[in-house]
Amino acid sequence: MKIGVIGASGKIGQMRVQNIVENPDTTLAAVLDIEMHRTVAVANDAPAFTDLDRFLATDMDAVVISTPAHVREKLCLKAFGHGLHVLTEKPLAPTVEGARRIVEAAKKVGRVLGTGFNMRYYPSFAYVKDVVASGQIGEIDHVRVYGGHDGLGHFTHDWEYQSEFSGGGALWDVGIHMTDMTRHLLGEITSVYGVTDNKVWQVPGSEDNALAIFRNAEGIPAIYQASWIDWKGYKSAIEVYGSHGMVRGSYAPMQNLLITMDKPGGAAQKTRKFYPEIMVREKLKSWKTTAVMSFAEELADFIRLTRGETGLRCADGHAGLRAVEIAAAVPESSRTGQPVVLENLGDMTSDE
Repeated sequence: MKIGVIGASGKIGQMRVQNIVENPDTTLAAVLDIEMHRTVAVANDAPAFTDLDRFLATDMDAVVISTPAHVREKLCLKAFGHGLHVLTEKPLAPTVEGARRIVEAAKKVGRVLGTGFNMRYYPSFAYVKDVVASGQIGEIDHVRVYGGHDGLGHFTHDWEYQSEFSGGGALWDVGIHMTDMTRHLLGEITSVYGVTDNKVWQVPGSEDNALAIFRNAEGIPAIYQASWIDWKGYKSAIEVYGSHGMVRGSYAPMQNLLITMDKPGGAAQKTRKFYPEIMVREKLKSWKTTAVMSFAEELADFIRLTRGETGLRCADGHAGLRAVEIAAAVPESSRTGQPVVLENLGDMTSDE
């Protein structure tokens, strides 16, 4: 598959380029960014462009979009207009309306839209998904999910936390990964009730904290928090409680805990996983080493999506849209004091 990368010279774009170059099933068709000298530097001898139309005129099958959120809608729509499949970073767009237009454009032309929720591929979170699917912890009762870090100093660029560019605050940042993980585990989220505040950083439109209860179509709840005032530093975690045990996955560091029982309240069997090789590698090198491995697995699944395969970890366009809808629903619920009801989107197929 011939794949181009838009936003190729950024920290995520460079990792996406690396994945495409290293994957034996893909060829780097072209790269695009706003500064030619930086674009050429990451092109790996592929054609380099600063002009979108010239980039899209190159022979390719798909594009990977690694740009700030506020420009993704235009890029997605242009790519679909050229008949290309699209794998884009999250959030799809900084508004619900923009995200919906992207999804509708993909459906109209019958092309695959993948959303870059690469944390689905982090070993600790993939383990949680697999345990839940196996039935080891019995009937699911509820989920606890958390994502947080210590706020504005965590960002490289101002636009990353300004709502006009990013969509909003903690819900749109670290929280959007964990919103997706909740849906990934429970199925469609159809009800959102919560509260938000921005008392600490006071960035207009960008919440410091969001606390919410999500429910899936069967009524199973998830207790959720996204925060920009976790003074301990970055942490994401998800716990799933069932009738015969529980499973927990977290990062960073990468860890798991599994508790299983033969009956409710029975003798507990505990399994712990610590992933020392990941912790050492990240300590000696960077968190990027884990991210690039997750991107590689995601790319492989995205290719399978374009071939019509189903049941994969790769997040589709509906996953991207629902995450944006939830990010908008929590502050709306906070404003009205009422839950926000969302339609059941289910999985997305390119022939809808």
